[in-house]
Amino acid sequence: MIGLGAPLASTTCSRADCRNAGSWRLDWRNPRIHSTDRVKTWLACDDHVDYLREFLSARDFPLTVRPLEPESLDPAEDEQ
Repeated sequence: MIGLGAPLASTTCSRADCRNAGSWRLDWRNPRIHSTDRVKTWLACDDHVDYLREFLSARDFPLTVRPLEPESLDPAEDEQ
């Protein structure tokens, strides 16, 4: 219910129209507009991790890909 308890971090894949659970974490930033301390996070399911990695890599964005560990999600710093 809205307003009850702490908000849950979504673990849905960040690929458009995908509703699968994310199992990979892609931490990236756009160096043209973000300082080194500003990192965005996308989540990917097994079907889309390569697609999202290639999408970000093609733009030369600094990128780290690692398996998703739910306890590592901090809703205050992660964006999808």
